[in-house]
Amino acid sequence: MGNVRVYTTSWRGGSVSKLSRLKRDVKKYKWLLLMTVPGIIYLFINNYIPMYGVILAFKDYNYVDGIWGSAWSGLDNFKFLFNTEDAYIITRNTLLYNTVFILLNLILSVLIALLINEIKDKVISRFYQSTFLLPHIISMVVVAYLVFSFLNAENGLVNRLLFKWFSMDGISWYGEPKYWPYVLVIVNAWKNAGYLSIIYFASIIGIDKEYYEAATIDGASKWKQMTRITIPLIMPVIVTMTLLAVSTILRSDFGLFYQVPMNTGALIPTTQTIDTFVYRAMLQSGDIGMSTAAGFYQSVICFFLILIANAAVRRINKQSALF
Repeated sequence: MGNVRVYTTSWRGGSVSKLSRLKRDVKKYKWLLLMTVPGIIYLFINNYIPMYGVILAFKDYNYVDGIWGSAWSGLDNFKFLFNTEDAYIITRNTLLYNTVFILLNLILSVLIALLINEIKDKVISRFYQSTFLLPHIISMVVVAYLVFSFLNAENGLVNRLLFKWFSMDGISWYGEPKYWPYVLVIVNAWKNAGYLSIIYFASIIGIDKEYYEAATIDGASKWKQMTRITIPLIMPVIVTMTLLAVSTILRSDFGLFYQVPMNTGALIPTTQTIDTFVYRAMLQSGDIGMSTAAGFYQSVICFFLILIANAAVRRINKQSALF
């Protein structure tokens, strides 16, 4: 019994100690914590309060009765998504496109960041950073018309110049689905690789220069410095960004898949994804419950995918995992 009393006292003492330490930290950082309150309030209002709308996925919604007054429909809204003939195609397109986007953007962005890091002139370095970041902030509507100016069958730059130079017949780009997997991959890389490269570059410039000085003294080439020092040290950032990309692998960039192909009917088998499918179905039927079910389905699958990916990272390197 004496041992039990000692253990209980020790446990309670530890709890009191932790509580007093917490109070001391809160008092010490009270002004910094106060600065986080607006962000927390915004996060709660913008991200958590609207989550109650997920019940629409299980209701036969009508505007007269509202959300709570509409009748429950069970899983009928999900049946629309899975029973359609296009269910396999839209899921396949979404997964394959996003997988290619993640891999290609990762390679290109790291390569760009490494190359920018080799530029010693600060003015030129900032110029290239701005140049690579610019496509990311351009509206997808503008991007769609830029692509159209290149691929227009009659007056497009590709058909008018390149093919004429090589005496080749022009291609009806908006009537040939087989070319669009490559077009979409190129457009996505052009728009997003630069933004990711800035994130990786910010990580690279935080690396202690003594590592490179020691490597130079040992006779290491630039390639070895990149592969043995730079990439391993920014690997936690690479893993984090990749995991965040995996968490949205079942969601697609609506502007890329809908606006860039100009909603051309001939391209739908190649450019149709879950998001564009739901949007087109909404235009036809106006079924909010069905679109909510699709969004809920995407969120659940992405949630489990990020758990699986994070667990795999934890097995390889626990420190690189998100949680």
